[in-house]
Amino acid sequence: MKKVAMIPIKLNNERIPGKNVKCFSDGIPLINLIQNACLHADVDKVYVYCSSEGIKEYLVSGVEFLKRPQYLDSDSSNCNDIIREFIKQVDSDIYVVSHATGPFTRSLSINTCIEKVETEGYDSAFLAKRIQEFLWSEGKTINFDIQNFPRTQDLTPVYSETPGAYVFLKETFLKYDRRVGINPYIHEVSEIESRDIDYPEDFLIADAIYTEIIKSMDSSYWGDKYEKR
Repeated sequence: MKKVAMIPIKLNNERIPGKNVKCFSDGIPLINLIQNACLHADVDKVYVYCSSEGIKEYLVSGVEFLKRPQYLDSDSSNCNDIIREFIKQVDSDIYVVSHATGPFTRSLSINTCIEKVETEGYDSAFLAKRIQEFLWSEGKTINFDIQNFPRTQDLTPVYSETPGAYVFLKETFLKYDRRVGINPYIHEVSEIESRDIDYPEDFLIADAIYTEIIKSMDSSYWGDKYEKR
């Protein structure tokens, strides 16, 4: 089966200007990490899908640039809109969509999701962080009885999607018009791997993790085929 990875990028982020190409303390752009993770995953091609050709200077060797329509940069567009347009331009049996804001995504995790979709009958897969905490919403408990609360380890876990990888069959997206079908595989990842960068403080935390933890690790963190560049 043909497998293609797509990294959607826009350069006009509001909350963190230039977020996707913002550099860590050592000068490595944020976008580099997810490109490398995708390059060393089990895919045939990796594309950065961006409306601006200015992104080309940030491409890692082996990653291809594909220009997308400018309207997809608007706040009213979501990832499904981007995928819909990408599928028109690039044909594949399986698509992997990974975001630069999940910089600590491992190639091994992407491959696990691909394998589940390709060989085990799941129509889609994604990475998620397990949350097993006392949760509230609008002044009410969500997952526990306030009068007879259990130990945290006995709470029913919920899962928060991470931006690292969404994997799905082409037919799944065409049928449901979304990246997650009706039989998804949820691959649980660690606190570090689940890091998402939405706000300035998120980038500061990610920079600290990258500088103090990730850079000192060998390639085994990322996956068997990964080589840091």
